[in-house]
Amino acid sequence: MAKDLKVRYKSSVLGFFWSLLNPLLMMLVFTFVFTQLLGETIIPHFSVFVLIGLLSWNWTAASLSAGTTALLDNASLINKVYFPRVLLPVSIVASNMANFVLAIPVILAFMAIERMDFSPWLVYLPVIVIVQATFLTGCVLILSSLHVYFRDTTQLVGIGLTAWFFMTPIFYRVEDVAPDYVSWMYWVNPMASIIAELHTILYYASVPDPLFMARTFVTALALLVIGWVMFNRMSRQLGEHL
Repeated sequence: MAKDLKVRYKSSVLGFFWSLLNPLLMMLVFTFVFTQLLGETIIPHFSVFVLIGLLSWNWTAASLSAGTTALLDNASLINKVYFPRVLLPVSIVASNMANFVLAIPVILAFMAIERMDFSPWLVYLPVIVIVQATFLTGCVLILSSLHVYFRDTTQLVGIGLTAWFFMTPIFYRVEDVAPDYVSWMYWVNPMASIIAELHTILYYASVPDPLFMARTFVTALALLVIGWVMFNRMSRQLGEHL
């Protein structure tokens, strides 16, 4: 993780703040479009609502995009030095998690500017972070394993992320756009549940539902187990395919 962060921000003037530039610009674009071009939004403090979802989503998108190619990108290192191969995709999730955690004060600053309430349930935030980290680790283990054999995986991931972005309640509330499919959305889309809980404790300053997050954690653990099994089986023949 430390190596990934050092390489990413080496010789960079702004360093970590580049990771905030994209979500902040996207926040401004969404806020302008939905509050000015399309009329007044029904979501108050819309910029904060969007920023919370965008930062969580950027962690997901960056992890899956880079994690999918982690093994092939480091093929020369894998063939020269022995080390636990699983560290490559996992370190990408961890480094992007660090970016997300470091961005939390930015969310809190925007909340303060908007004079929003702060809930003591902010202490629940690490639980949500752990659930998302578990979910993403399982995903990158599966995708990096598949990519060793099927090089079209990156194209499918790119298309899938675009569709997934719009199916995740980042700039809208599921209850507003699809009231008949709320439960279905949270069941099939773990990111919808994760971002919903982030909104609960940050945006709404409300009490989170442990059972709601527990269901998502079970899904994340299942993906982690599947990913671990796939990765271990693939790693036995890794040298032959790189």
